[in-house]
Amino acid sequence: VQLQASGGGLVQAGDSLTLSCAASGRDASNYGVGWFRQAPGKEREFVAATTWSGRNSYYADSIKGRFTISRDNADNTVYLRMNSLKPGDTAVYYCAKPRVYGIDLTQGSPYSYWGQGTQVTVSS
Repeated sequence: VQLQASGGGLVQAGDSLTLSCAASGRDASNYGVGWFRQAPGKEREFVAATTWSGRNSYYADSIKGRFTISRDNADNTVYLRMNSLKPGDTAVYYCAKPRVYGIDLTQGSPYSYWGQGTQVTVSS
């Protein structure tokens, strides 16, 4: 599976952005997808995840109510809509996929495939 993350950019506090994660290859439409982020000098942290069906979604407390994850299995693409962005959301955002079902999608270690990351910078 190959993952291509896109949609990052430089925005002002309060603005919105939508990140996309396009999957290709075998099993591109299977399994869940997660978004993680890493700010300079900080550890990678979980942001949001969705199951294969899209019926279940998970969010970090820090972004709950502001970010929404969705997926379009016809296009093998997962989106992360980010509203009311804050300077603290500045980070490189990565999408990732596991290669089995039933993992804890909020933890980074079970994921097998990672995209290259897209930079999100929020100015105050």
